Amino acid sequence: MSDFYNAIELSPVPAPGPDAVAPEPFHGIYGMPVFVTIPTPDLAASLEFWTRGLGFFELFSVPGRLVHLRRWAFQDVLLVPAATESGGLPALSVGFACVLNQLDAVVTACRTVGGGTVSDPHDTPWNTRDVEIITPEKARVVFTAAKELDA
Repeated sequence: MSDFYNAIELSPVPAPGPDAVAPEPFHGIYGMPVFVTIPTPDLAASLEFWTRGLGFFELFSVPGRLVHLRRWAFQDVLLVPAATESGGLPALSVGFACVLNQLDAVVTACRTVGGGTVSDPHDTPWNTRDVEIITPEKARVVFTAAKELDA
């Protein structure tokens, strides 16, 4: 018996072959299951490179704080200003979606294992509660949970 489940229909990546056609850029809104965050000393120059060079488009931005780029569905990149002080943001930052009731367990488990640093859960201006972890390899991992919108 196999635990393999063919979920190819979930992916925007076309089946390989000489006639494969790239999907159109995806402008829909969804909860991002995973995304990378890239610190940059020049948001405008990075935006230019990622859009004109790599074919991403600007989904939205918070001036001076964040540029959300997208290409195909599930290809999300967040550009953020690089910290200028010593010991700024690590070069690699990845975010994983989770739900609110998982955050405390992640904090406890990471602190129990040790070897990295873990923030307390904190709320963001974009309506999430996040936990930031710096792994022993110095990668920044963010577990991010959407908060319910106030009516």
